[in-house]
Amino acid sequence: MAKIARFEHDGAVHYGLLEGADTLRLIQGDVLGAWAPTGRTVPLTHVRLLTPVAPPNVIAIGLNYRKHAEESQMALPERPVVFFKTTTAVCNPGDPIMLPRMAPDEVDYECELAVVIGRRAKHVPEEHALDYVLGYTCGNDVSARDCQIRLDSQWARAKSFDTFAPLGPWIETEMDPDRARIMTRLNGEVMQDSSTSDLIFSCRELIVYLSANMTLLPGTVIMTGTPSGVGFARKPPVFLRPGDTVEVEVEGIGVLRNPVIAE
Repeated sequence: MAKIARFEHDGAVHYGLLEGADTLRLIQGDVLGAWAPTGRTVPLTHVRLLTPVAPPNVIAIGLNYRKHAEESQMALPERPVVFFKTTTAVCNPGDPIMLPRMAPDEVDYECELAVVIGRRAKHVPEEHALDYVLGYTCGNDVSARDCQIRLDSQWARAKSFDTFAPLGPWIETEMDPDRARIMTRLNGEVMQDSSTSDLIFSCRELIVYLSANMTLLPGTVIMTGTPSGVGFARKPPVFLRPGDTVEVEVEGIGVLRNPVIAE
């Protein structure tokens, strides 16, 4: 397996390959094009991890796990439910999720497997869909449920407040996206625990569908949906509060960890 990290070190942004648990080997070139590892390494403890890419677009899929659709009391979709998160919502590993001043009370977590597109994709055939993938990372589709469910009658604002799209900690280039355990822990307590085998539309199917509708640019992130266990569906509901820590873990990738603060 190869893990590609994007990070800040000595005032500059770099890419590197994770070697072992605590060393990054710097990359020269463009990870969305031609690149090669260099002879230079840096300890993981000496860098600030950034989102693995700076995506031109963040495309998200709603109601894409069977059990999540059931807990939301909604019918299984016949085709992918597509929405978008603004790029200003993108949040680095370790950076705080901010509860927005105008909607602080019902902010929810959503662990997701995120697909990173590696090259321009349009009208992709299913048998070649994964050839367009650079790799996979962890995502958190943070959502203001009051805006989403009651106030706006659509999802754009609820999903796009600043910091509402944490991504990281790095890109795993070699994994089976159809059979990975996926979890959320809130302050150490497991809230979501599922497998991408419960996806209604697989990563391959999503790339085919989305590329038929729009051009997928290199670096595009596809957030593939969240499993059951979200906060608003619990009894009583569980929402994020200042001082919380949210961890998203995807098998084969790692852990995306973010604290929570008030804006």
